Amino acid sequence: MSESSLPPSVAIIGAGPAGLTAAFELSKHSITGSVFEADSLVGGISRTEEHDGYRFDMGGHRFFSKSDEINALWDEIMFEPMIVRPRLSRIYYGDKFYDYPLKATNALKNMGLFTAMQCMASYAAAMAKPIPEPSNLEEWVINHFGRKLYSMFFKSYTEKVWGISCKEIGADWAAQRIKGLNLAEAIRSSIFGQAKGKVVKTLIDEFRYPRLGPGQLWEACAERVVTGGWALTRDARVTRLMTSNGRVTGVEAVSKGGEHYRVDCSNVLSSMPLRELISCIDSAPEVVKTAASKLAYRDFITVVLVLDAEKLFPDNWMYIHSPEVKLGRIQNFKNWSPALAPDSSKTSLGLEYFCNEGDDTWNSEDSKLIELGYSELKKIGLAGGELVKGYVVRVRKAYPVYDKGYAERIGVVRGYLESIEGLQCIGRNGQHRYNNMDHSMMTALIAARNIATDQRRDCWSVNEDAEYHEK
Repeated sequence: MSESSLPPSVAIIGAGPAGLTAAFELSKHSITGSVFEADSLVGGISRTEEHDGYRFDMGGHRFFSKSDEINALWDEIMFEPMIVRPRLSRIYYGDKFYDYPLKATNALKNMGLFTAMQCMASYAAAMAKPIPEPSNLEEWVINHFGRKLYSMFFKSYTEKVWGISCKEIGADWAAQRIKGLNLAEAIRSSIFGQAKGKVVKTLIDEFRYPRLGPGQLWEACAERVVTGGWALTRDARVTRLMTSNGRVTGVEAVSKGGEHYRVDCSNVLSSMPLRELISCIDSAPEVVKTAASKLAYRDFITVVLVLDAEKLFPDNWMYIHSPEVKLGRIQNFKNWSPALAPDSSKTSLGLEYFCNEGDDTWNSEDSKLIELGYSELKKIGLAGGELVKGYVVRVRKAYPVYDKGYAERIGVVRGYLESIEGLQCIGRNGQHRYNNMDHSMMTALIAARNIATDQRRDCWSVNEDAEYHEK
């Protein structure tokens, strides 16, 4: 075989849902290469951590997609069928628990008639005189839900998650994440159910889930990828993307142990954060480096508490909107899958704290975070058992931030990256987009098929074409 007829060589940066999906798809076309993952676990934020037999999901990942292709792909990857779980989630606000999605009777009971009437009047006012061309999240939500509901439910939680004012978050974030849902739709669904043929992802009432957590699927995918001929190197961070004459020529990486790797290749699929990717390209213009350096991310910490209680509450997860506690969200892991807790007489909860790497919360000692979590859990009345043990997991760059000016910065970075032949950006951090897992996988499928079948589809168009997103 002559050199010109050899299949294209490929390097994939990141072994999360996007990176592994791309490798899996390429292996079907008899194309292999190298995958570099900076962590010891695959799956990215969709990985499953394990300590003392307790497994926990980083953020809660429902396996539900309107894409038949993605649903079929999950089944193809798994070595065993997923389980089907009922969905139950609530909002804690003002010492009360609100069903989420909204149920009219529950909301009325908690709010009281006067507050409910205020909410409806506020919504009617927003519908009668919407804010023209909303420029930030606050204005977008007020247009769709009214100012009263915005102040009760959206403002405190959103600012807790992002650490900035809702006025500093772009309206396009809201349009992406809660597209297809407004107050009228929520009320109609709570009374009459979903409209025939219409699915708002935020409102589904059951979902599939790997028995041992989402990491079970991605470890299975990694195994299949390696069996298919790929080299998967964990604990190895890519430090350089090599280019020549406007196209990629290879990547360099270094392991935590100091071992250096170099792969010559004609195609690179990158799911690493855009800010880090640009720093790996020596020839990137200063204007691009400056734009990339200003891209912001939000990190979070999961404080896992094992409590001496067989059952605490029926929710899979719960949003904590009350501003008097730092806690943002609670995952009840046994209610995702009973297999996540090895001792059925105990309950393991994941308490999520949103923060920035290097701030006081991030730098707190694990023991202090466990103490904080348990005290806040008791404060909102959900402890229900003595603390047995706790664990802390820090997650870097979990959420790309849609702050003011981010779209312009992305435009500069994207324009430059798209000028480099053989380079495609995939996944959440690879595109600096708050993708769901299935959207990240679809970007990877498109990128892989661009290589394997010489297509020219735009990976970045997945979000623009998607029919749903969820908060």
